[in-house]
Amino acid sequence: MNRRLAIKQGSMALVGLGLGACRTMSRQDVGTRNARPARHLAPVLASWDRVLRTTVGLRPHRKSGFVLRADQLGDKMLIHNYGHAGAGMSIAWGCGVVASELALQTEARRVAVIGCGSPGLCAARQLQRRGFDVTIYAMTVPPDTTSNMSLAGFTPTTALIDKDQRSPAWDAQFLRVAEISYRELQLMVGRQYGVHWMDAYNATNDPAPGAGGGRGGGRGNYATDAELLPDSLRPNRTRELLGPGEHPFPTKYATRTLALSIEPSIYLDALVRDVLFFGGRIVIRKFDTPRDLTTLSEPIIVNCTGLGSFTLFDDKELVPVKGQLTALVPQPEVDYRASGPTAGGVNATMNARSDGIIVGNLQDPGNWSLEPDEEVRQRNVNAAIEFFSSMRAPAPGVGLTRSEPPRVVPPVEAFFDAES
Repeated sequence: MNRRLAIKQGSMALVGLGLGACRTMSRQDVGTRNARPARHLAPVLASWDRVLRTTVGLRPHRKSGFVLRADQLGDKMLIHNYGHAGAGMSIAWGCGVVASELALQTEARRVAVIGCGSPGLCAARQLQRRGFDVTIYAMTVPPDTTSNMSLAGFTPTTALIDKDQRSPAWDAQFLRVAEISYRELQLMVGRQYGVHWMDAYNATNDPAPGAGGGRGGGRGNYATDAELLPDSLRPNRTRELLGPGEHPFPTKYATRTLALSIEPSIYLDALVRDVLFFGGRIVIRKFDTPRDLTTLSEPIIVNCTGLGSFTLFDDKELVPVKGQLTALVPQPEVDYRASGPTAGGVNATMNARSDGIIVGNLQDPGNWSLEPDEEVRQRNVNAAIEFFSSMRAPAPGVGLTRSEPPRVVPPVEAFFDAES
């Protein structure tokens, strides 16, 4: 018996002892089991007197998807890494890897990263991991970047590319950066980076998969999760249907999925600290033309300017997709996301974060305004008040159902390399 087989057999015995709750149920088990216990969720206290702020962000959408390639700018290598739309928080780590690989094709080891949002910070860290000396140049830094205004989570396809603009080469590049980013974000789970697993509930009266939406406010011809992602990367791949009495929402059914959530203020500040800790610099500077970039001393430039490339590089394919969120007073006891329909047909959405209960969502293509839309604010907050006031509160003394990380036993082969 070789070492791999011996350990595998031994570990399977341990799995059998330690994970009895995961055993396969027999027909008798299925026929006799009682209904699942109800999920007891902390009520969301939505009211106008709890409103803290309303924020607006502009997603940089390109019909043909993000740009990730190397060009020449005079005697400098120019690496474009922009146009991630609503996926800038989701796929930035993978895009940073590709940008680093392009930079490694030169002998130079000094890089200027333009932009200090999620794409710029992640690219800077991936470059540092590969031995580059990095300086970030940006007009604004957290908490004043577009990335800070996002709902934030692993949503790698949000307003990313139009359905009819995909190509096999683009799809392959996207799939690679999405896989890299998803793995990286999983490794960052914890308080330090503000990344965590969270239950996401979608209340609905129709139990069919996909019924009820849950993304809210979308307009456009965007490719969907189902079109762009394999099952292993879909944020809603683990779907549990809850029936009457098993959930507290004012609908007949609710679905529960597991979401990877990001708190922008914690996450971006942590990335800034990491860049500085590993020897990076941040310089506040504005660039009006590509010629301004040629004055930099660094021989490699990574462009992570998002919508800034509309004017800086005359990319008129860029279109803003306006988003708007309203924050209510934080509730530490609420640790889940939820959405559902109101009687008037408006979809209420809520995302719990340490900086507030975030309600509403919006996808408004072509709108350059950074001013909050009062009609949208009224609609979002009133929908939240109507929907969440109808939630059934837990009975006194009942323990709350908490969000938990995924419980997946890794395969034994994951502990061995090719030589084992």
